[in-house]
Order: sequence, then C-alpha cells, then structure tokens
Amino acid sequence: MNRHLVSPHFVALAGTVVLWASAFPAIRVGVDGLGLAALSFLRLVIAAVALLVVAPLAGVRLPRGRDIPLICLCGLSGMTAYQILLNWGEIHVEAGTASLLIAVAPVFSVLLAGVFLSEPLTRNVVAGSVIALAGTAVVTLAEGFAGFSLASLVVLAAAVVQGVYHFASKPLLRHYSGLEVATYAMLAGTVFALPLLPTTVGAVTDASAGALRAAVFLGLLPSALGFVIWGYAVARLPMAASTAALYLVPPVALLVSFVWLGETPHPLELLGGAVSVAGVVLINRHKATAAAPEAEHGAPEPAAPSAAARPSP
Repeated sequence: MNRHLVSPHFVALAGTVVLWASAFPAIRVGVDGLGLAALSFLRLVIAAVALLVVAPLAGVRLPRGRDIPLICLCGLSGMTAYQILLNWGEIHVEAGTASLLIAVAPVFSVLLAGVFLSEPLTRNVVAGSVIALAGTAVVTLAEGFAGFSLASLVVLAAAVVQGVYHFASKPLLRHYSGLEVATYAMLAGTVFALPLLPTTVGAVTDASAGALRAAVFLGLLPSALGFVIWGYAVARLPMAASTAALYLVPPVALLVSFVWLGETPHPLELLGGAVSVAGVVLINRHKATAAAPEAEHGAPEPAAPSAAARPSP
C-alpha cells in the first residue's frame, strides 16, 4: 500500500490534479495582465511548442489523413474555443467557481455520445446528468438571481465545448494514445487561434512580468506537462483510480484559489459543486461497470479514460 502511494504513477496522477487545479487561479492572474486574446493564444502556442519537443521522445506518430477533420474539431472545440470561453468567463467569475462549473463537462460528452455514437443513455447516465446539471444551477445562482451573470453562462459554454472535445476525441483514442491526441489537438487549436496573434504581440509588450509568468506556467505546466504525466499515469494505473483522482480537481482548485487569490467560495457554491461531482461519479460508475464485461472477454483497453472521465482546465 505504502509502496503504491509513493509510486511514480501515483505521483504523476497527483501532479496532474494539482496542475490542472492551479490553472484556474493562474488564468485569473494572466487574463488581468494580458487580456483575453493574448492569454488564450500564448497558452496554446507555448503548450504546442512544448508538446512538439516531447513528441519524438514519446514516440508520437503522424496522424492518418482521414483523421484530420476530427482532429480539427478537437482542436477548435477543446483548445481554441475552450481557452477563449474560459478565459473570458474568468474575467468576472472567480477561479474556484469556474472550476466547479467546468466539472460538469463530462455530462455534455456523454449526452453527445448518446446522440451521435449510439452509446446507451441508461437510467444512471440520465440521472447523473440531471443531478450534475442541478448542481451547476446551484453554483450559478448561489448568490441569488442578482449574482447571476453572463460570465457564468460563458464558463458553462466552455464546459460544453470541452464536452465536445471529449466526445470527438473518443474515436481517435481507439487508434492513438492520449498524448498523441492531445498533441494533435493542441497544434490544431493553435492554428485556429492564429487570428489572435496581432493582439497578442501588442499585449505582450505592455504586460506585467506576473501576467507573462502566468501564461508560461499555463502553457508549460497544466497544458503540456499535465497531459504528458496524465498519459503516463493512466497507462499504468487502473481506470477507477484515474477517474476518481479527477474528482479532486475542483476542491484542490478552491484551495489553491483561496491561498493564491484569497477567494472564499459561497457555501451554496460548495454544495452545488459537490452535487455536480456526485452526478459525474454516477455517470462514470455506470461506464466502469459496463466496461468490465468487455475486459473479461478480451476487449482492448482504451488508451486513455473515456470521454466522461477527463475534465481539464
């Protein structure tokens, strides 16, 4: 037991949780000093360059030509649109609150998979989705209707496009590793974000050192290193352990936001976040149960957790 807790696999998994959780307060710092467009572009391009450096060492293959359209969808939704929407939302929404809203992203991925991939929408999936969305409503309205803002909807839109990414990446994960899919999508997302380059050049010249450090941190650590060590951990740990660890991202994000930014969440936000995570747990319990008979009959294990298991910042 102790040997497992100090294993490199466990350390990598714990590192992923901390890195992805710390991204939310780092976004608040970066967007204040760089602005929406510049932070979005810098994070993508820094992460893309880092992943390109790692790619040959990690054995990342070139994608097949017929997979390019799906890779472009992943890049546009999960990288470009997600970064812009989340950064925009965090201009007005606290980092901890944003992490609670983003936690509902797996709901949208399983619903999309049910519609377009013919995955069964069982009672557990439907009930889990309803519970998670109800928790999101509590988070959004924690301070009453007067506290409700467009920014909350923008963060929820970021959760939706992340759900699209997880849904769209699922067919790719049958042929590529999680690191390969992340690398392809990050590169595609950077290309789609190129129209933000002129604004970025102007913003960088006037940005504070703290904002630039936040952008470099986001690109190198949560985005690039986060995906690398996530792929390492997932390839070596049981699916249940990997999935369960990600439920820790919102509470760790709340703690980091409190220490770093002094943000104190509303008690109702905490309650709503707990309800949302409970709904996602219910969905993933069904998926884990459904996967067990396949494993018993020799079905190949996926290269990364299912679409419903991977909310990331």
